[in-house]
Amino acid sequence: MAGRWFVSVRMRNKIVAAGAATALMASPAVADAAAPVPSVADAAKVANVLKPGQALKAGHYLRSHNRKYLLAMQTDGNLVLYKGKSPLWSSNTAGHKGAFAGMQTDGNLVVYKGRTPLWASNTGGQRGAFLAVQDDSNLVIYKGRTALWSRWMYVGVLPSGMALKAGQYVRSPNSKYRLVMQTDGNLVLYTGRSTALWSTVTARHPGAFAAMQTDGNLVVYKGRTPLWSSGTQGKGAFLAVQNDGNVVIYKGHTALWSRHH
Repeated sequence: MAGRWFVSVRMRNKIVAAGAATALMASPAVADAAAPVPSVADAAKVANVLKPGQALKAGHYLRSHNRKYLLAMQTDGNLVLYKGKSPLWSSNTAGHKGAFAGMQTDGNLVVYKGRTPLWASNTGGQRGAFLAVQDDSNLVIYKGRTALWSRWMYVGVLPSGMALKAGQYVRSPNSKYRLVMQTDGNLVLYTGRSTALWSTVTARHPGAFAAMQTDGNLVVYKGRTPLWSSGTQGKGAFLAVQNDGNVVIYKGHTALWSRHH
C-alpha cells in the first residue's frame, strides 16, 4: 500500500509505540486515578519542567507554578495529571509497578518498566526538547518555543486501547494532517486549518469519543452507544495518521482498513 507507515519498538527509538492500555470494549476512562495523589509538602521545591535526560521516578511529581496542577508518576506505573484529586489525563499504564517517565535527549517522552516502553509521546528526533506542566492545565513538550506535543494530541498513532475525547486529535508526523474528535461528535480528518478530507458523519452527538479498541475495531461512541465503526478485527491493531494524508488501521505491518475503503 502506498504511503505505508509502521511503528517499531526499541529502547531509544525516535518513535516508540505505546501499549499496555486498559481494554476499551464499551465506554473507556481515559484518565484513571488508581493510586493516591502524592503529598504536596515542601511544594516550593517542586519543578514544573522535566528536562532532557531527566526521569520522573515512581512516587515523584512535577507541579505547575500556580500549584493547581500536578503530574504524578504513580507507584502503580500510571503517569497522571491532576487538578486537586481529579485526574485530567493519564498515560493509561497502570499495572506496571516501578515504571518511570523519562524525557529522553532525543525529545521523546517515554514511560518505561525497566527497558520496556509502555507509552510514548512519539516526539523523537527533537534533541533538547523538554516537558512543561503549565498553569492552564496543559502538558506540553517544547523545543525552544515550539510546541511538539500536548495532552490533547497524539503524534502519528492512536495505540490499541486508547481513546480520543472531544477536543483531542491525532496529528501526522509531518504536521500536515489532523484527525480531530470534535465536540459535536464528528471524527474529522483535516489538512491545513479547516479543509476537511474525511469524517465519520457522526455530528449532532456532543460528548462522543473515538476508541481504538483492543479487539482492533475503531468505534465512535456516545456513552455506550456505538455511532460508527471501522468493522475491523485484530488484537493489538492501531490507528495511524500518515504523512500522505491517509488514515489506516494496522495490525503489525498489515493494513486492515483505510479512509479510502
